[in-house]
Amino acid sequence: MHIQIVLYDGFDPLDVVAPYEVLYAGGSASDGAVTVELVSAEGPREVISGTGGLTLRATGALDPRRADMLLVPGASGRVGEPGEVPAEEVGTGDRRQDESVPVLLGRTLDTGLPALLKQAMDDPDVTVATVCGGSLVLALAGLLEGRHATTHHLGLDLLDATGAHAVRARIVDDGDLITGAGVTSGLDLGLYLLEREVGPRVAHAVEELFSHERRGTVWRAQGPTPAPF
Repeated sequence: MHIQIVLYDGFDPLDVVAPYEVLYAGGSASDGAVTVELVSAEGPREVISGTGGLTLRATGALDPRRADMLLVPGASGRVGEPGEVPAEEVGTGDRRQDESVPVLLGRTLDTGLPALLKQAMDDPDVTVATVCGGSLVLALAGLLEGRHATTHHLGLDLLDATGAHAVRARIVDDGDLITGAGVTSGLDLGLYLLEREVGPRVAHAVEELFSHERRGTVWRAQGPTPAPF
């Protein structure tokens, strides 16, 4: 299983590094059954995060034809004022460190990322995963209508407004779409992906290595609908 983790300007570093380390360790524990790389829609380049100018290098180009899974992180910045929307600041010049998360997420719409993500979403052989606001990148591009997904709790209303079925859960498994909630859910998402794709023994070994226990129940659209309490 080859996983491409997508970098874009303003990404949240923890959304990237947490699942990267978990998945990389899973590859080591499974004799190379999992490989992972950092990519961008533009190809190899230095990509500046939204946290203090921290930079990571994309070593390859995002290419759904080479990947079994894409993982999209959220953005790091101000939460934003009520009513603030991406279109207000998109294309206004150089990115500032105090830009809001909605602006940073909305700016991805003016890149080659949405078309590549659509290619991945249309391919039944590719699974797309997200951490935190990564699901909003997909949603703002019109790719999550009718799908079950989660995001950071502050973005659930926006996710729902795009036509997705927003679920208040830490991890949501909707088949070939797997989404994580808040920033630290990247650890849990990585472990769940290892369990789902490689097996629970490898996932458990990595869980012990990182001294981290997954939280919550993975939500799936299965079983009876719960009655009100």
